Amino acid sequence: MNAIDAAALTSLLDGRYAGVRQDVRTALAERADFLDEVEELPRPEYRERVREVLLDVSATGLTGLGFPKEYGGGGDVGASIAAFEELAGGDLSLLVKSGVQFGLFGGAILQLGTARHHDRYLADIVSGRLLGCFAMTEHGHGSNVAAVATVATYDPATDEFVIETTREDAYKDYIGNAACHGELAVVFAQLVVGGEERGVHALVVPIRVSGAPAPGVRIADDGPKMGLNGVDNGRLWFSGVRVPRTSLLNRFADVTESGEYVSEIESSGRRFFTMLGTLVQGRVSVGGAGIRASEVALTIAVRYALRRRQFEASSDAEESLLLDYGQHQRRLLPLVARTYALRFAQEVVRDDLHDVFSGVSTSEHARRELETRAAGTKALATWHATRTIQECREACGGAGYLAVNRFAALKADTDVFTTFEGDNTVLLQLVAKGLLTGYSSEFEEMDQLDLVRFVAGLAVETVLERTAVHKLLERVRDVVPIAGEREPDILDADYHLAMLRFREEHMLAGVARRLQSGVKAGREPGEVFSTVQDHVIGVAHAHVERLIHEAFREKIRGLPSGAVRDLMDTLCDLSALSVIEADRAWFMEHGRLSSERSKAITAEVNRLCRELRPHARLLVDGFGVPDELLRAKDLIG
Repeated sequence: MNAIDAAALTSLLDGRYAGVRQDVRTALAERADFLDEVEELPRPEYRERVREVLLDVSATGLTGLGFPKEYGGGGDVGASIAAFEELAGGDLSLLVKSGVQFGLFGGAILQLGTARHHDRYLADIVSGRLLGCFAMTEHGHGSNVAAVATVATYDPATDEFVIETTREDAYKDYIGNAACHGELAVVFAQLVVGGEERGVHALVVPIRVSGAPAPGVRIADDGPKMGLNGVDNGRLWFSGVRVPRTSLLNRFADVTESGEYVSEIESSGRRFFTMLGTLVQGRVSVGGAGIRASEVALTIAVRYALRRRQFEASSDAEESLLLDYGQHQRRLLPLVARTYALRFAQEVVRDDLHDVFSGVSTSEHARRELETRAAGTKALATWHATRTIQECREACGGAGYLAVNRFAALKADTDVFTTFEGDNTVLLQLVAKGLLTGYSSEFEEMDQLDLVRFVAGLAVETVLERTAVHKLLERVRDVVPIAGEREPDILDADYHLAMLRFREEHMLAGVARRLQSGVKAGREPGEVFSTVQDHVIGVAHAHVERLIHEAFREKIRGLPSGAVRDLMDTLCDLSALSVIEADRAWFMEHGRLSSERSKAITAEVNRLCRELRPHARLLVDGFGVPDELLRAKDLIG
């Protein structure tokens, strides 16, 4: 391949928001000394340091890009996601505190509130003058938000809501900004109006007045965590806390001055899921942050492997570089390829989010597809981050274990990403539900038992016809041979995609058949679902894998011929074959991969790693992580 400038790869990865990304990198690099080794500070000092930098960065306008311009924002949702992703190159407590303040707290008021809330709060939120919390999660319910036990009862005599923590395990937990800095909280509670339960709604509730807990509010510190100790996570209890009726975030439902509950969405279940759907940008943001953290780890590990020598493998005169060893290439280069693939998949999700939230895409189907794709991409991206950071730490040996070399913080701070903004396993069940119901809003209220009954009442062909992958089935059969037939070129791009499409459709059909046979056998729907739950997660995983690969291929199709495109082709081949190799047992069990072909794929992965070895530094430099943020001077010089 001809010489490629790393800047060309950075430009490719940064895309339409290159300017925003560079501004965030510059802002973080300029403040690197202030955040250097903050993990070693006592927890109170660490929290204060993070708060100071948050307010400093917010003054640049980079954290408020997703808010309307009339409130001091940038009016660009996509830009706000790109900026958040870049923040993950620095201290991750700063990232999460920013996400709580501007994404969750501010985002809830923007997306769930109306002009009365926007005019009162948004300018102060964007500027950082008003810090707040997003109080959804309860100790006793976790992911099951519909069953939260905090209750907000309307009192017509005073025109107020009374907020109450009704059970011992109903306190709000893991709430960022709660332990020290938050003044307001968006509290999710069961709404009771006129004695009738109306489902979960969100209200703006003061939790501090002049720095002290507000009347009726009890606050506790969650204490030391595995990581992110610069974020003041806390617990909240409410006892007879009164807020005005207008504190209800009323975009989707309201209580009138006469005390009447009104909503254009008649179904409480659909209203609840519509409300949660507006908060999808949190999942998009966390997935992007996981990818950026992976890039930091890979940059450190690859640069170390190009510097560290060990054993005389090929010369008696000089020890060999770590990255000249085939196994070391195997450890790192497929992860680099996977990270590029995820960056392009994240770009699709981010652009879809921008279009839906900006009104470019207005259909319910587009919103459902976004929610499903965001859930799946977040799950696979954050699992990838956990795996990548661990592999990179090990690849740096004992030096990688030293806190000064960044991996300790990367591991500890990103570990929660797999359960933050939705447990990954639960999110993949959401993906599978979208597949089985064709992303229709008609089925958004459907729980697991309803899903079993629904699928059991359809023909398998009907389930498959709801998916885009089924429309390509004949092409898949043409390209993916049965074991023993003549097989296509191992680097055929159509072959890679067809293998992933075949796996997805076959698994989806299998889930449908198992659900149907379970119900026909007279078993309870709950038991049936539990029995096939691993299969459900498997089909969701296969679906997202296919989307990730398609995003990579689509990105390549838009590139002009030349060295960059050739390099991306090779990287995409490595990414695809690594995925197939990792699941080769499944492909062999289902007659789509012979033992000889399986061995050939392993050999090809090794060959592609050798081919990419000379470009390893270029590929990680393309991530564009400033040296000031890498911090690992002991490893990279």
